[in-house]
Amino acid sequence: MMDECFHEDDYHVSRRIYSNRVFDQVHDRQTQDCQSLRERLSRTCGCTDDKWAVQKLKGLLPILDWLPKYPVKEWLPGDIVSGVTTGLVCCLQGVAYALLASVAPVYGLYSAFFPILTYFVLGTSRHLSVGPFPVTCLMVGSVVMTLAPDEHFLCSVNITGANDTLTDERLMEVDVEAIEAQRILVACTMTVLVGLFQVAMGLMQVGFLVRYLSDPLVGGFTTAAAFHVFISQIKTILSVPIHNHNGFFSAAYTLIDVGRNVNQTNIADLIAGLLTIFIVMAVKEINTKFQHKIPVPIPIEVIVTVIASAISHVMDLNSQYGASIVHSLPRGFAPPQTPNITLIGNILGSSFSTAVVGYAVAVSVAKVYAAKHDYTVDGNQELIAFGVSNIFGGCFSSFVASTALSRTAVQESTGGKSQVAGIISALMVMIVILALGPFLQPLQKSVLAGIVIANLKGMFMQISEVPVLWRQNRTDCLIWIATCLASIVLGLDVGLLAGLVFEMGTVVVRTQFPSCATLGNVPNTDIYKNMKDYKNINEIPGIKIFKCNSPIYFANIDYFKEKLRDEVGFDAVRVFKKRNKALKKIHKLIKKGKLQATEDGLVPVASLGVENKAFEKELEEGASQPGSEVKVQVDWTSELPVSVSVPRVHIHSLVVDFSAVSFLDVVAAKSLKLVVKEFLRIGVSVYIAGCDGELVRRMEALSFFDEEVTRDILFLSVHDAILFISTSTGNDEDPLAEKISQLQDDKEPLSFTEDVDLIETYDNQHLAIYGLSN
Repeated sequence: MMDECFHEDDYHVSRRIYSNRVFDQVHDRQTQDCQSLRERLSRTCGCTDDKWAVQKLKGLLPILDWLPKYPVKEWLPGDIVSGVTTGLVCCLQGVAYALLASVAPVYGLYSAFFPILTYFVLGTSRHLSVGPFPVTCLMVGSVVMTLAPDEHFLCSVNITGANDTLTDERLMEVDVEAIEAQRILVACTMTVLVGLFQVAMGLMQVGFLVRYLSDPLVGGFTTAAAFHVFISQIKTILSVPIHNHNGFFSAAYTLIDVGRNVNQTNIADLIAGLLTIFIVMAVKEINTKFQHKIPVPIPIEVIVTVIASAISHVMDLNSQYGASIVHSLPRGFAPPQTPNITLIGNILGSSFSTAVVGYAVAVSVAKVYAAKHDYTVDGNQELIAFGVSNIFGGCFSSFVASTALSRTAVQESTGGKSQVAGIISALMVMIVILALGPFLQPLQKSVLAGIVIANLKGMFMQISEVPVLWRQNRTDCLIWIATCLASIVLGLDVGLLAGLVFEMGTVVVRTQFPSCATLGNVPNTDIYKNMKDYKNINEIPGIKIFKCNSPIYFANIDYFKEKLRDEVGFDAVRVFKKRNKALKKIHKLIKKGKLQATEDGLVPVASLGVENKAFEKELEEGASQPGSEVKVQVDWTSELPVSVSVPRVHIHSLVVDFSAVSFLDVVAAKSLKLVVKEFLRIGVSVYIAGCDGELVRRMEALSFFDEEVTRDILFLSVHDAILFISTSTGNDEDPLAEKISQLQDDKEPLSFTEDVDLIETYDNQHLAIYGLSN
C-alpha cells in the first residue's frame, strides 16, 4: 500500500512482474554469436582494405600520425626551449645515475641519448623524458655488483726499486679497465634482456598486467628504492671504502661498513656533497613555489655542476685533498657491442622485474600528463617503444631507460609540447658527448651523489601518504607498508615480488570472505537495504532476502554457504535428515499401533494414555472402511509425537540477490545448485534476483538449470521476486508438511526408501563435486 502523502519529487512505476524468462520473451532476447579462435584471428589480422593497413602502421609507428600534423609555429619555439633545458638536466642526471648503475659516468650520457632516438619514433607520450631512472639504475647496479665485484679483478702491485721491478703479492689493486669493461657488459646484456621482455609483453598485448601494480604498491616500492639509493650514495658523499652487499639486509650491511670506516671520511667530498644537497633542494623549492612567475625553472643542477667542476679544477682537489673525481669522460661514442649470452641465466629474474618496474613508472607518468593535456597513451605500444629503446641502447653501451619524474616535469613545465623537445634534448646530450665531456672530468663524485640525493625528495615525500591511506583504506595502507619493508629488507627485486604476492593475497582474502547481508524492505518502496544499516526497514514475514557482494568461486563458496546458513537460522541438510529420522520413528509407532494416522494428522491411541472419545469414534469409522487410504500431513512447526528434535523452519521462500555477483565458476555453480535443491527438499522455494545477462549465460553453460532447478527461479530484481511470491497461488497446502499414506486393512509397513535414497543422493552429489563419489 502506497503512502497517501505524496511529494512533488515522487514518481510511480507501473509494470508487470518480470522473471528473466518472461522478460526475455517479451523483449526478444538476442542470441550471442560465439566466434571461433580462427574467426577472431581472421577478423583481427585480415587486411581487407588500405585504410585498415594504414591505421595499423600508424599504431606501430606513431610518428607517422603526429609529425605530419605538427603545428610548427605554435609548438616549435616551446619545444626548443624545453629541449635545451631538459637536455642539460639529462646530461647531469645521466652522469649521476651512472654511479647507481655501478658503471663509468660516460655510459650515463649514452643512456640519456640513444633511447630517446627510438622513443621519438615509437612512443605515444608527448611529454615523457626518456632516460635513466634512479630505481631501475639501482636494480641494474645491484646485478652488476653481484656479477662483477671488485674482488674478481684484483691484481698484484708492481713496486719499482732502484735497479729492478718487484711484484708484491701482499699488495693488491683493482684492474680498473677490466672491471669497467665487464660491468658495462653486464649492464648492457641486462638492458637488452629487459628490452626483449618489454617487446614480448607488448606484442602479446599484456600491458594490462601492469595494472596489478597498484598505486600503494608502487608508492611503497619507490620509497624503499629511494632509501636504497640514499644508502648507496652515503659512501660516495663520505668517500669511504666499503664492501659490496646485495640481497637480504644489504642496506644494513652497507650502513655497518660505513660506520666502521667513517674515520676515513674525505672532508672535501663531504663538504661538496652536503652543499650540493642543500643548494639543489633549496632552489628546487623556489622553482616549485614560484613556478607561475618564473618562465623557465632555474637549472640548478647545471649551475652547481659547472661551479663545482671549476672549483675542483682550480683548487686541484684531487691532488691536494684526495677528492674522488670523475677522471675519465672521453669524447665520442663507444663502438656497438653484442650482449653476453652466457650471463642471461644469472640475470633473468632481475631483468623481468626491472622491465616491469621501468614500464610501470613510465606509463604511470605518461598517463598523468596525457590526462592533463587531453590525449591518450597506448600502454601496449609504450611497452614496444621502451623495449626497442632498451634493445637499441643496450647495443650501444647504455643501461636501462625509463623516465625520471623530475626530468619529465622540467620538459613539460618549460613549454614542451611534443617529442620534438625530446629529440632536441638528445642533441644537447650529443654535444656534451662529442665536445664538452672532458670539462666534467674534474667534477667530484660527491657532487653527483648530492644531485642524486636531492632528486629523491619527491619519492621520500610519499611517506606522507601513509596516514592518509590508513584513514581511507587500511588494506591499501598495509600493502604500502608491506611492500616498502620487504623491498628494504629483502632487496628490490625480491621485495617487489613479495609486495605483489601480498597485494594479491589481500584481493583473495577480500573475495574469499565477502560481505553478506540480510536485506529488508523500505516501507512503501521497491528498495531493499541491509537491515543492520537502517532502523526503519522491515523484514518480510516468511521470506529471507540474502545478498552476497562478491563473485562466487571455488575459494569462497563454502563461506557463502556458511553465511547463508547463519542468516536463515537453520541448516537445510540437517533439517532434511532430522525430518527423515522423525518419519522413521513415526512409522515404527504406527506399525506398533501406538500412533494412528488420520486425515487430520497423527493422533496417539488410548494405550498411550490419551482419552478422546470423539477421536476413538473417528478411528472406528475409518477402520470400518477396508482398503481405504488415509493421507496425513505432518506439521513440522508443531510438537511431534516422537522424541526427535527437528529444527524449526520459519520461512517459506528465500531470495538470493545476485546483483553484485559478477561470475561463477564450475565448483560454485555445482555447489549453488545443490544448495537450491537442499532448500527445495524442505519446502523452501528459492529465487535468484539481479543476475545480468552474462551471468545467466554463464549459468546455462555450467548446466546450472535442470528439471528441478529451472530458469523460472530467476527474476530481474528483488522486488519482482517478492511480488511474485506474494501474488503466487497454490499456497493453500502447507509447504512444510510431509504426507504419509497407510493402507488401513492390511497394515503394510510404510516405505521410506525414497527418503533414504534422497539422503544418499544428496551425499553423493556433495562428493561428486570433488570427484570422490563411488
